[in-house]
Formats: sequence, C-alpha cells, structure tokens
Amino acid sequence: MLALRWIVAHRRLPLVLKTSVSSPCVTSLTHLRPCGSLQHRFLSSGRNSSAPTPKAKLATRLLVTVLFGGGVLAAWWYVHEEKKQMQRQQRVEQLRQLTLGRGNFSLLDHRGQRRTKHDFLGRWVLLYFGFTHCPDICPEELEKLSAVVEKLDQDPALPQVQPLFITVDPERDDVAAVARYIKDFHPRLIGLTGTLEEVKEAGQDFRVYSSAGPKDEDGDYIVDHTVLIYLISPDGLLLDYYNRTKNEEQMVENIRNHIRTYVPLEKTS
Repeated sequence: MLALRWIVAHRRLPLVLKTSVSSPCVTSLTHLRPCGSLQHRFLSSGRNSSAPTPKAKLATRLLVTVLFGGGVLAAWWYVHEEKKQMQRQQRVEQLRQLTLGRGNFSLLDHRGQRRTKHDFLGRWVLLYFGFTHCPDICPEELEKLSAVVEKLDQDPALPQVQPLFITVDPERDDVAAVARYIKDFHPRLIGLTGTLEEVKEAGQDFRVYSSAGPKDEDGDYIVDHTVLIYLISPDGLLLDYYNRTKNEEQMVENIRNHIRTYVPLEKTS
C-alpha cells in the first residue's frame, strides 16, 4: 500500500513542476500560490520605469518657479522704469510752465567777451551762481561741479557738459577777478559777470536769491544767495537742480539718466 502511494506521488510531481513555470509559484511540494507570468511582470516593470522620478519632478518645479519669478521681475522693472520716465516728464512740464531758465542773459566772460544764453544752446550746461569772495560754500560746490564734469567726461557715450559760473557779486567780481577765481576749478569752466542789472536779470531767470550783508571795517561782506547747481538741456530748458546734500555719484547718475532719456523740446511740445 505504501509503495502504491509513492508511485502515484512521483507521477504527479512533474505535472506540478511544469504548471508552476507558466503561472503559479511553488511554496512547497503540496502548496501552490499564483504569482503571474513572466510577461506580466515585465510589462509591469516597464510601466514603472516610464513614470517621472522625484528628481525630474523637482527639476520641473524649479524651472516653473524660475520662469515665473523672472516674469514677475521683468514686469516690475518695466513698471518701475515707466514710472521714472513719467516723473521726469512731469518735472520737465512743471519747469516749462514756470518758465525757469527760459529767459536770456547777456554777460561778459572771463576773457571779456560778450556771451548770451544762445551761445550755449545745443550743449548740456551745469550752472552755479556764487561769488569769488565766498569763504567755503562756493569753492566746495564748484569743486563738486568740476568733479562731476570730469566723471561724465570719462564716459565716451555721453556728450561734453559745459560748466558755467555766474557771479552774484558784480561789484567786486569784475572780469579779472572772475578769471583768477575760475583757474582753481575745471579747465572748461567759464566765468560770467556784468553790470548789477545784467547779473540780477540772469539770476531772476533761475529764481536765484542773493542779498549782500553788512560791510565790515575792511569793507568786506558776505553775499547770502541760493546754493544750487542747475542742469540745463541743449534746448536751454532747466531740467534739474542739485543742492548741497547731493554728492558727486548721485549727480553723475542723475545727469546720465537725463542725457540718455533726453527728448528735444520741439518733439515734446
């Protein structure tokens, strides 16, 4: 009887092994479990390999973030530049309505030649009103003006800026005195003087205040006056002005922007 069972078991074993290759998995000689075909496993593995990896997803997210951030930054820059341009146009319009710098002057330069405002049309001008007996403020401002012009000269893309000095003290500042005074500053600096009426008219065109103080025992006196440096465009329009709080770098950057965005007055009217 035992021999008969042994023969039957050995005859069924090849059938079990043959079947396990195609579909089920063998856990023991008497217990089988289904595990799927090799083809099914291969297809499943292929589908998983084509799915995006975590690194690919992160790279995609970073790319989208960078593109979005760049778009926002570009939009902000555009709006910022448009706002600056609008502010410059509004400032020019205000100055035009006030007619500041729109008049003419007729004065003598430090060589004794008659010069008018028309002589400087077509050129950028930095203008300062002062006097040769000024103890400290005028020399400091003219030194700053000279340094600004020198820095602008270093940029070959910019036109030359003409420095200009007009005295508010014609009683003491004749042609010879002005000539001696301006030698200490920029070599292109032109000094202008004239009669009391001529100087007063030139100052009124730029709303310059000046008032001579009391004389001391030596006949010396100080002139209280407006301390500003004026930027005049090639069409003779006052575009901007700079007080003592503006340093050289700020002035250079501001003047450079004015020159680069300049539109002749005829095209804006």
